[in-house]
Amino acid sequence: MNWKKYVHSDPNILLEKPVVTGTRLSVEFILGLFSQGWTEEQILESYPTLSSTTIQAVFAFAAECLREDVFYLP
Repeated sequence: MNWKKYVHSDPNILLEKPVVTGTRLSVEFILGLFSQGWTEEQILESYPTLSSTTIQAVFAFAAECLREDVFYLP
């Protein structure tokens, strides 16, 4: 998956943390919801600007960052 269409960093949004494009929802926040036991369905109901595709992009971004030892991309 090409996550770059769905995740980006902007110095004017959340101190340049990676966010879902078009939102102020950070990758960190979304992964945190999953780590707290939220299901995809709960996240999509609570944050209707997200989709299954954007959630998949969040995981693809996180996987690439870990693979490359990069945690924030400008």
